[in-house]
Amino acid sequence: MNILLVEDDALLAKGTARIIERQGQHQVQVSMDPEYIFEVCSSGAIDLIIMDVNLPGAIWQGEEVTGSDLSKYLKSQPLTQKIPIIVLTAYAMRSEQNHLLQVAQADALFTKPLVDYGDLLKTIADLTVTHPPETNR
Repeated sequence: MNILLVEDDALLAKGTARIIERQGQHQVQVSMDPEYIFEVCSSGAIDLIIMDVNLPGAIWQGEEVTGSDLSKYLKSQPLTQKIPIIVLTAYAMRSEQNHLLQVAQADALFTKPLVDYGDLLKTIADLTVTHPPETNR
């Protein structure tokens, strides 16, 4: 499976990508550039997105955007709406997490720091069963 990891912390992104690739046997690309994110997702090359909700400095169409903004936009577009999105957040309050899931229109949410990668990999597997990759997006 081809996964796009959208994360502003380069060290965390590298470690997370490595674990997902080794333990889950997936291909992981890392970016926080909105233009690239929309381009690669619209091309049909991405099967699942893991999106940090905070992306300080991410600029799209002249405005700063968050991971929630990008997730919501991807879910609103015909070419990308079926790509499962897992959001990552440092928010610990359950009520905030539920609200964030709704706002971002994401399929799942994990809190950072990630402690149990087994749960993340299981969620990735579950989402690919419920949202199998399409050959013609």
